[in-house]
Amino acid sequence: MFSFHNTPRLLASTCCGILLTAMPVAGSAEQAGYYGYGESPTDEQIAAWDIDIRPDGTGLPEGSGTVDEGMAVYETHCASCHGAFGEGMGRYPKLAGGDGSLAEDRPEKTVGSYWPYASTLWDYIHRAMPFFAPQSLSDDQVYALTAYVLNLNYIVDGDFVANKETLPKVEMPNRDGFIWEDPRPVVNNERCMKDCIDEVAVSDSAEGKNLTPSTTGPLDEGITE
Repeated sequence: MFSFHNTPRLLASTCCGILLTAMPVAGSAEQAGYYGYGESPTDEQIAAWDIDIRPDGTGLPEGSGTVDEGMAVYETHCASCHGAFGEGMGRYPKLAGGDGSLAEDRPEKTVGSYWPYASTLWDYIHRAMPFFAPQSLSDDQVYALTAYVLNLNYIVDGDFVANKETLPKVEMPNRDGFIWEDPRPVVNNERCMKDCIDEVAVSDSAEGKNLTPSTTGPLDEGITE
């Protein structure tokens, strides 16, 4: 006997039956080998992600900023974390000072003591600062901040104007302090499938090259913690 009390259960059973019947049809709509993941990005989408600035200044946009303009931007967006003169606050890092400290047990890595290129300083500020609102500054504000931070480290004078022509010409104190050639051995050997040797002898490693601290054996000389 038909009953309105059983109607919802009857409708649910009917719908499930229709859905289960339709699923194989929907699954067979795609051809084998086509997974439907993503789509080719447009030039505009690629340009939105392509924001890196190279050491030679490639990628720097139009615009400019002075040291004085940078001081105003810095006081508004940066001083609460990095201190009024780049001395750092709490756990936020110093931006200035640390001259000649890189060889000490506790080096102070600042823009003046450590950073190799002024153009990549622009990249970092543009990409990641302010800490609580990254990429919220205009290009001119980033140029001004870069000029001010360089001035805090006595790298440029107070009348310096940062732009895409001047930043690549700034000589950073630690520019020659980096080794750009990768010293690690090439280990991309092809997998042996037959007549393989029984034992493999390690002929080289990063140990002793003062690259990264050892976590399983004795510390490399010069690394104290």
